[in-house]
Amino acid sequence: MVGADAHASVAGTDAPDANRWRALSVTLVAGFMTLLDVSIVSVALPSLQQSLGASPAAVQWVVSGYALTFGLALVPAGRLGDALGRRRMFLGALAAFVLFSGLAGAAPSVGLLVAARLAQGFAAGTLAPQNSGLIQQLFSGAERGRAFGFFGATVGISTAVGPIAGGLVLALADGPDGWRWIFLINLPIGVVALVLAARLIPSVARDDRVGHIDVVGAALLGGGVLAVLLPLVQAESGGVARLWWLFPVGAALGAAFVGWERRTLRRGGEPLLDLRLLTRTRGYATGAGLGAVYFLGFSGIWLVFALFLQSGLGYTPLQSGLSVTAFALGSAVSAAVGGRLVERFGRRLTVIGLVGVITGLVATIAVVLLVPPGSLIWAMAPSLLVAGVGGGLVISPNITLTLREVPVRMAGSAGGALQTGQRIGAAIGTAALPGAFYLVLGATGQNYPLAAAVALGGAVLSVSAALVIAVLDLRHERKVRRRCAEEEAHTYGHAAHG
Repeated sequence: MVGADAHASVAGTDAPDANRWRALSVTLVAGFMTLLDVSIVSVALPSLQQSLGASPAAVQWVVSGYALTFGLALVPAGRLGDALGRRRMFLGALAAFVLFSGLAGAAPSVGLLVAARLAQGFAAGTLAPQNSGLIQQLFSGAERGRAFGFFGATVGISTAVGPIAGGLVLALADGPDGWRWIFLINLPIGVVALVLAARLIPSVARDDRVGHIDVVGAALLGGGVLAVLLPLVQAESGGVARLWWLFPVGAALGAAFVGWERRTLRRGGEPLLDLRLLTRTRGYATGAGLGAVYFLGFSGIWLVFALFLQSGLGYTPLQSGLSVTAFALGSAVSAAVGGRLVERFGRRLTVIGLVGVITGLVATIAVVLLVPPGSLIWAMAPSLLVAGVGGGLVISPNITLTLREVPVRMAGSAGGALQTGQRIGAAIGTAALPGAFYLVLGATGQNYPLAAAVALGGAVLSVSAALVIAVLDLRHERKVRRRCAEEEAHTYGHAAHG
């Protein structure tokens, strides 16, 4: 079953599920919570390190361990959702996330905290592809575009507001153990979401499920993703220089995974990730590539801002987080609007959004270099608002354009693969852009504005590469439309002549 018939499987009829929008709201709240935990912890690392008496390398695993297991879980969990039912996988993953959030908040040592964060990240990565799969399952047509608009807004905003939320929690929960509330706040939200999700998310008829799980494919892909992500998430402690040899290992495992999946298809088996998604599903390969390249620049800029504003200008974590509020607000509004417009404008919407992001970031670079530190927060707001509005028109429309032609039976694995590319792009960005920041900082004798400007310039280059991909896809889209129109006109003329 594919596309427009997705919702029919819910009740065995052609009528869409009556609770679909309420179910979406609950799943997006849970998804927002898990994505927020990727970045919210960063601002709490100094107090966390002092409270537990931990080394900087150990504390870094609180952030990087979560990102690592999150990325590892995405594709296998998406496939399991396709096979076992997305409702079951969503509820199990959410329950595990809440449990491990509580254990993280109560951890008496950094070792137990890291272990809880690894498990928490795996639960979050298991939940994430169920969100996009459930949208494919519950919605069709223009409604699906709107639903993906809200989903895209959730992805974009959760990344942008992590520092703001972390700063607020630390400001309210004062004291040496205030960092624990970064994790404990997930408990009441998660429990309420779990109860509501159990009531609102429908099950799927058994004949829509696929029973076989490609264990060998999962092992090869997991090993490849681990080999690529591990050096990147440990970049701050010298992981890239120490573990560079894992990159060719990851490439070899990736090639082996592709070979195995093709072999599985030839033998009539059920692969972990059907590679025909890349070759036969319109828009999937382009959208996945665009998303990975965009997230490379998009995710890295928040860490650059935190380093520049806190280390360079002496801002508090809360002030640093609030300085990017304009981006989050612009992204929230435009993502919801973009979800409504994507069916009408298609890839043009993404092109417009990427131009907006580039324009906003270039203007922000000028502000960073020219405006005195005391006026920087207000001076950056207009340019970050422009970048945020552009960003909202990138993430949610791109998700819609990437996944709208994906068969519902493969929605989980396709969504997981899309987010895996985004996670890898984010890991590269959060390693490369701060690396450029520190490199310029050392070479210029602690010139913080110039270091921030160069790092943000790297983000502009990444977003520009995404723009090239979008423009090429737009040209291809127009050629296909023109060819279809010519064929229709030829057919009509031939019929009229006959």
